[in-house]
Amino acid sequence: MGTIGALAVSSLVLSGAAVAHAEDLPAAATGETRSQSATVERIEKHTDRDWSLFVYSPSMERTIELQVLRPADTSAPRPVFYLLNGAGGGLDRATWREQTDIVEFFGDKNVNVVTPVGGAFSYYTDWLEDDPVLGRNKWTTFLTEEIPSVVDETLGASGRNAIAGVSMSATSALALAQQAPDLYQAVGSYSGCAETASDIGSRYAEIVVAFGGGEVENMWGPVAGEHWTEQDVVLNAEKLRGKAVYVSTSSGVPGPYELKAWEQDGVAVLPDVALLGLIEAGVNDCTTRLRGALDAAGVEATYSVRPDGTHTWGYWQEALHESWPVFGEAIGA
Repeated sequence: MGTIGALAVSSLVLSGAAVAHAEDLPAAATGETRSQSATVERIEKHTDRDWSLFVYSPSMERTIELQVLRPADTSAPRPVFYLLNGAGGGLDRATWREQTDIVEFFGDKNVNVVTPVGGAFSYYTDWLEDDPVLGRNKWTTFLTEEIPSVVDETLGASGRNAIAGVSMSATSALALAQQAPDLYQAVGSYSGCAETASDIGSRYAEIVVAFGGGEVENMWGPVAGEHWTEQDVVLNAEKLRGKAVYVSTSSGVPGPYELKAWEQDGVAVLPDVALLGLIEAGVNDCTTRLRGALDAAGVEATYSVRPDGTHTWGYWQEALHESWPVFGEAIGA
C-alpha cells in the first residue's frame, strides 16, 4: 500500500487550515502546577445550544476543548453522544461540523453531542511513550476516566452514553467501547478498520501515524506485538456483547458524492477519488471480518454496507442519520 496509502491518507485531510501536529506543551513543561483531577477551566457559550468546554486533562497535562451541542430540551437529564473526528482530530476542515449537517440534524434531538478537539493521528488511545512530534497522548484515559463525570456534572447529563467515530476514530470508538464496557451503551463505526493486529490493520495505523509525523512504536510498541493485539476489536469481538453496535462501510466504487466532494474549479480530482476508493475497499474487507467475528461471538449488530461510495463525508453523514435511531433507543434520547 506504501505510497498510494500515504497519499490516500493525505487526501482525507481536506484542503484548509493546516493540521497542528504538535499540540500544547504539557503544563509540567512550562513549570505550571495543575490539578490532579480533570476540571472544567471555562465554558464558552457561542449560542444557547452551541458550547465549548475547556477541560484540563491530568494525564496529558494540557487543556482540551470539547465542542458541545446541547439538547433541544434541557428540562430533564439527557444522555451524551461522544462523536469523534477523523485523522485530523478536528484541527483541520475534515470535521463533522465542517463537512456535515450535524448542527441541524441534532437541532431537535434530546442529547448532548460532545466532540473533543485534538488527538490528530493518535488513534485516540493511550500511547506507551510521548512522541517528539505528536506529544503526549492519553486519550483512552481522558475519554473513559477523566471527562465522563465532569461532562455529566457540567451538562446535567443522565449517565447514559454512546460513542462513534469515522475512519481512524471509528477504530478508536470500537476499541474504547471494549475497554470501558460499563461506560457506553452503544457504539458506532463509520468506515473504520476494526483490525490492528492484522497486516492490513497495522499497516493502516502505521500510515496514519506516519502521516502525522509520529513514530508508531511510541503508540503501542513493536508492530503486531501484545498491545496491538489488545486493541484489535476483531480479536476481542465478544467484548462488545450487550451493546447496541452500528457499523457502516461502502464498496469503494465511486457513487453520488464523489464529484461534489472532490471538485476544484469545476474539475473533478479523479486521482483523489481513486485513492479514496482504495481506502474504502480495504475498510470494507475489514468490516467483513468484523462481522464474521461478531457473528461467531454471538454479538448482534446493525450493518449498513453500500454497493457504492468511497471514503467520503457524504456517506458518513448518511450513516450518522441512519445510525441515530439505534443509538437513541439504546441511551434513551
